[in-house]
Amino acid sequence: MIATRVLNALLRENYGGLGGRVSRTKAGVTLALPGGRTVRLAPGRVFQDFVVAPGEQVGLEEVLATLESVADPADAAGVAAFRRECAEAAMAQALVDERREEILGRVRGRSLIEYETLAALADHPIYPTSRARSGLSAADLLAYAPEFAPSFELRWAAVPGEHPRPAFFPGFARVGLPELAGHSLFPVHPLSVDQVRRIEGVVLAPEPFLTVRPTLSMRTVEVDARTHLKLPLATSTLGLRNRRSIKPGTLHDGALAQRLLEELAEPGVHVADEQTYAHAGHEYLAWLVRRLPEGEIVPVAAFPHAGLTEDELAGYLDLLLRWNVRLFVRYGVALEAHQQNLALIRGRGLLIKDNDGLLVSPARLKAAGLTPPDFLDERLSTDDPHALADVFVTITLHLAAAAVAFAALPHERAAGLLRDTLAAALAEHGDDPMARILRARTLEADRLTGKSMVIAGTLVAKERTGARDVNKFYGTSGPNYLRGVRERGKPGP
Repeated sequence: MIATRVLNALLRENYGGLGGRVSRTKAGVTLALPGGRTVRLAPGRVFQDFVVAPGEQVGLEEVLATLESVADPADAAGVAAFRRECAEAAMAQALVDERREEILGRVRGRSLIEYETLAALADHPIYPTSRARSGLSAADLLAYAPEFAPSFELRWAAVPGEHPRPAFFPGFARVGLPELAGHSLFPVHPLSVDQVRRIEGVVLAPEPFLTVRPTLSMRTVEVDARTHLKLPLATSTLGLRNRRSIKPGTLHDGALAQRLLEELAEPGVHVADEQTYAHAGHEYLAWLVRRLPEGEIVPVAAFPHAGLTEDELAGYLDLLLRWNVRLFVRYGVALEAHQQNLALIRGRGLLIKDNDGLLVSPARLKAAGLTPPDFLDERLSTDDPHALADVFVTITLHLAAAAVAFAALPHERAAGLLRDTLAAALAEHGDDPMARILRARTLEADRLTGKSMVIAGTLVAKERTGARDVNKFYGTSGPNYLRGVRERGKPGP
């Protein structure tokens, strides 16, 4: 399974010119591997032209040998890192396979944290080695990864400076420390203890305190049903360069983004409270308290386990696309609200959280009479409408909408629902230039933009890709599943 997903991803991103090895004959479509074997391909269902055909056997070592054969010598370090990533993903998958029935026996989706666990049992819709967490052992995964539904106690550290203290934080004595004047207690994830212990001037407390459970993001944990706590985590996910530490400025920018989205929200859109946070200037000394609204919250990644009706799914897609089109056209805002940080509040609407990856146009906001947020990270701002459209297509359309619809409905019904819902959302804005751009990039496009996640995340150094942000690196494309008749041309670049 991992081998097939990896080969599909390499073909989708056309790494090493792999798409040029695809041949079409009367007998069908095949991919010629550098080792001499040919692999049968079948039409891709959604995000790419062709995938490994059902029933075709490929081994992981064979796929990695293919990768090494087509790789640029300059990518040797990235290729070696991806080999380790595949081994970590295979190890994690074996653990899940071994314990799946036991987990399903005690986790039934009766609460948000249980939905998070069920969502974690599923693979990422696109990234092939999403189960890999760099550097973590099997014991680490069993103790801290959300798919195993563990609980554990947090560690704490005394950090110089005065910082906020939420009511559920302990006092110094409770974690085995004397009162330290001029210091504040910071929560520390157990997997980040070694990094924190090495920070000068920081005192690691000897006693743990506060039992928590991991959410789908793993570095965010549940304190109680309405309170989550985000912490730096000493690992990487969805690529070696996707580090789960928290850089200075990230929480500040997320809080600004929350306030902007609250101002732009419409009925049925709820934004989680992320205004309580602290950062001590080191990527492993930070925390964020996230407060959630009332209601039954179902993460989008957990939809297959929630028993949603088709009417509920259609209502979700209508609100999602209508609001996101409005954000794009009127305000020049594109959200990085994917399956992990977007949820449905049943009977109430959408929940948006973790907004530090959005993209905004200062010029569009000013034209709408709004003051652009003063983000510390300049990568969050652009006046390029096509950069905004890239985020809309790859996040809102692909991950938040299409991956959900195609998983729940037959292909043609899902395509029709997506097409009609998006068309209706865009029709509200007539011939507005931003609406025309988005219509051209979606409903009218021959092909849809995709992200080169493996290339930017692990295989190719930033110096070679030129990517300012590995989560916003494009260069691949796939068939336009919104069109009535899908074209089966050559795999895109």
